[in-house]
Amino acid sequence: MYFTAVALLTVPVRAERVPECAAPPTNPNLGVLPPSSEQLKQGKATLLCLANKGFPSDWTLRWKLDGNSKNPDDSRNQGLPGKDGLYSWSSSLTLSADEWTRVGVVTCEATKGSLSPVMYNLKRADCSN
Repeated sequence: MYFTAVALLTVPVRAERVPECAAPPTNPNLGVLPPSSEQLKQGKATLLCLANKGFPSDWTLRWKLDGNSKNPDDSRNQGLPGKDGLYSWSSSLTLSADEWTRVGVVTCEATKGSLSPVMYNLKRADCSN
């Protein structure tokens, strides 16, 4: 009969912040603010997409009007860090007031590499203006 001796060692481990490359992605929460009635009276319609509580910092925001891609006016694609270690982004899209009245659905989409996109759909008919 043969026996094998095994020694167990206890190694102290310091708790450290997990590097971005090791933490799993967190989908951001999305919301879209519609244009104000005052702005529509001036002939334009600016929409704002707000994304927060996402990880890591390199999610990208994109716009679609009735399923067709539309370039943003301004997009903050490098996320702003929060105290909780998660990130926030914003993007704006300006349309003419006429274009706003013709659109059915405005979509803000957050994408990151091969992950499934996160989308928020704003139906114009649900807006009061």
